[in-house]
Amino acid sequence: MLELSQIVPFDGLDPWPAFAVALVLALGGALLIHAVVYGALHRIRRTAPERLPLRGHLVLQTEWPARWGLALVALRLVLPQLPPEVDEGTASHLATALSIGLVVAVAWLVVRSVKAVRMSLGDRLDLHKADNLSERRILTQVGLLQRLINVVVIVVAVAAILLHFEPVRRIGAGLLASAGVAGIVLGFAAQRVLGNLFAGIQIAITQPIRVDDVVVVEGEWARVEEITLTYVVVRIWDLRRLVLPISYFIETPFQNWTRTGAQVIGTVYVRTDYTVPVEDVRAAVGQIVEASEHFDGETWRLHVTDLGERGVEMRALMTASNADHAWELRCEVREELLAWLREHHPEALPRTRVVFPDAESDPARLGAETERGGRGEEV
Repeated sequence: MLELSQIVPFDGLDPWPAFAVALVLALGGALLIHAVVYGALHRIRRTAPERLPLRGHLVLQTEWPARWGLALVALRLVLPQLPPEVDEGTASHLATALSIGLVVAVAWLVVRSVKAVRMSLGDRLDLHKADNLSERRILTQVGLLQRLINVVVIVVAVAAILLHFEPVRRIGAGLLASAGVAGIVLGFAAQRVLGNLFAGIQIAITQPIRVDDVVVVEGEWARVEEITLTYVVVRIWDLRRLVLPISYFIETPFQNWTRTGAQVIGTVYVRTDYTVPVEDVRAAVGQIVEASEHFDGETWRLHVTDLGERGVEMRALMTASNADHAWELRCEVREELLAWLREHHPEALPRTRVVFPDAESDPARLGAETERGGRGEEV
């Protein structure tokens, strides 16, 4: 590594003043470089924020990690200028601490850079439009990939830090002989954790669910709010959150209403009396649906689906751009169709008939009553 003495000569100075001068020059130079570079990047970000979303997020996310990294590099350059009075053990400990700090700074920088990439992609994606299938697919993949990279970076950083300690290296060398047995034991102990981890990777690739998908899980209608490598958070319609292990979506059947598209077909069942004029109801349903702001304008239908003992069952179908609009449209059709039936055809509302046959029009009953009367029975 380049030493500061190769850049600035300190010959002829006392050790401690020379070290202090080297320390001030190194830290001051590092902070000056950081201020100049990031000052210029901030000016570029402010002048054209909409054309440089990735660069803008990178500047904001990496500013502090870069500052600490440059400061640690400066301290590492100054370390050879320690006065001779400092023993080798202390100098070795300081070098180890600075090396560990650099590993942490680099890991921090990588994690924040990956976050900046995800944020810039999120700015480019429009999740509020009706058909946002491709946007949700990309956001889900990028989110899971970000978490996977973060886990790898942290594991590598911890391993690099541990390798700076001689006892850990000796223990690691001794464990290599029993790595197979340890791996089997660890696999059995962490099979649930590893199962969830691999399920998260599988979901990132196959994507049975995505962020903002509408799903029905555990009997609840909900939206996928967050997907991690180990669990999924869904937001239920009443704002409760249901947290499920990510393996649930691999092992358990569930409904995904937006798997291939956001459009949903809404259904409304109407049960009426047999006197209902079906064509009039069909025309009323068409007027109600086409006048609604929640109808996507594609198609609607009304069919008689059952003739029961007590009445007629009709099913109205109508399309909506998403599940929220479908729910509002279904409620709207129910309310307005009920009001229309009560106003125009109240006789078609469901009713229960009780018929008492007239004795004069029922010969069998008349004969029975005459027979009972002839025997002197009370009728």
